[in-house]
Amino acid sequence: MKDSSLAQVGDGICTEINNLFMETELQKKYKTEVVPAMKQEFGYQNIMQVPKLKKVVINCGYGRHVKDNTYAEKVEKTLTLISGQKPIHNKAKKSISNFKVREGMNIGVSVTLRGQKMYEFLYKFINLTLPRVKDFRGLNPNSFDKSGNYTLGFKENLSFPEVSGEAQDFVHGLEITVNTTAENKEEGKALLQKIGFPFRK
Repeated sequence: MKDSSLAQVGDGICTEINNLFMETELQKKYKTEVVPAMKQEFGYQNIMQVPKLKKVVINCGYGRHVKDNTYAEKVEKTLTLISGQKPIHNKAKKSISNFKVREGMNIGVSVTLRGQKMYEFLYKFINLTLPRVKDFRGLNPNSFDKSGNYTLGFKENLSFPEVSGEAQDFVHGLEITVNTTAENKEEGKALLQKIGFPFRK
């Protein structure tokens, strides 16, 4: 291999390594603003005590369209556009005769985001998606579980800027869960509020 080719390969590897260590705006905000504010509010002595974002799960069930393959394909496409990651299929754990659901049947799709992808998604969610929600008056502050994890539902997928063109003709709801390392509701709410989640007062 010629020296010029080796140099190109080396540059490519360096670019990939740099991308791995690039921090998103939200990651920088967490370190420089959120961590000090949380330590002051809750009196943490160690930085390891400060709650962190763990993962984000985007989920969509098929509902009455459970046997409609076209519907399932469109939902999968939408979640791929929104998350930048291919969804996995959620299967029924048991049969439910009333809903004509058999054990092992695909009943929805979900995506789990961690690390940089999670921060990138939340940054867009806070700054681009929520402002596009019709008649938005703030997020419900009572949707935390006892462990400080937050779940919210969207009736329409159209608020996400990635959903455009032909995809706008297909409307469906979805659910987003933000999983944190907080130990209770108060810590979880404070963490997300300082990150930029606009809760109703």
